[in-house]
Amino acid sequence: MSEVVAAPAKRPVIVWDLVLTIVLLALMAGLAFVLLFFSFFLAFAGDSCGASSTCDYDRMGTGMLLAMILPIVVALIALVAAVVVLVLKRIAFWIPIVGMVLMVGAFALGAGITASGVQPA
Repeated sequence: MSEVVAAPAKRPVIVWDLVLTIVLLALMAGLAFVLLFFSFFLAFAGDSCGASSTCDYDRMGTGMLLAMILPIVVALIALVAAVVVLVLKRIAFWIPIVGMVLMVGAFALGAGITASGVQPA
């Protein structure tokens, strides 16, 4: 005897979440470019080096690279996570929001490391 197994019900597309997630992902991409742009200004942290302060150029370079790269990496991870969650038809709007907060935190970490490389004499 064969049993009839009902197929699991498919989740409906949540339109408001899809639209909001796409808008937030676009804003997240814009924030990534803004943070990338601002990361280049961290090079000015070394302007006082030699005259009135001593600098650890390796630490400053590491901080600048972290401020450039980490926000982009976080944005890419959040983008992939949001797309996967959207494909699974789950609520996903919170992922770009968390991604943006983590991007700003990653930039702040890089800026802090850069600033810690400058020691007033």
